Amino acid sequence: MSRLIAPSILTAEAFAPYGDVLEVAGAPDKIINQGMCGRHHDRAKLDFGEGRAGISLFDAKARSFPYVVDMVERHPEGSQAFIPLDGVPMLVVVADDENGQPVNLKAFISQPGQAINLYRGTWHGVLAPLWQAGRYAVVDRIGEGTNLEEHWFPDPWTVEADNKE
Repeated sequence: MSRLIAPSILTAEAFAPYGDVLEVAGAPDKIINQGMCGRHHDRAKLDFGEGRAGISLFDAKARSFPYVVDMVERHPEGSQAFIPLDGVPMLVVVADDENGQPVNLKAFISQPGQAINLYRGTWHGVLAPLWQAGRYAVVDRIGEGTNLEEHWFPDPWTVEADNKE
């Protein structure tokens, strides 16, 4: 039997327990490049254990609603940022942790110009571009040792939305 989740619009406030929403918002921290560029400085709390930060490129297939979540994962050794290169929105599924188990799943739909940084150890769904394939720059930990835990649900969750929010 599937359990239902309705997605919400991604906002910094709603996403704060799970990570950072990266977007150009408010006045820039600095004006650089002879006054031609506003720098919105240090927008993600990157956090890595042993290892180093790396930038990878992901090329992901399109997803749509209803969307089944049968597995979530987390990375105990480092944060993980997803930055859309094509402007394709993402379905972002996250969960609270209760004694090492994911609980209270939530789903968000990113908006144009938004990226995310998942905090170290946050349970989350896989990369899910909505309605069309998407390419993403991903900043995460590169190093020795295991940095992936998966949890498979005996009863999956289904994210349903009435429209493209």
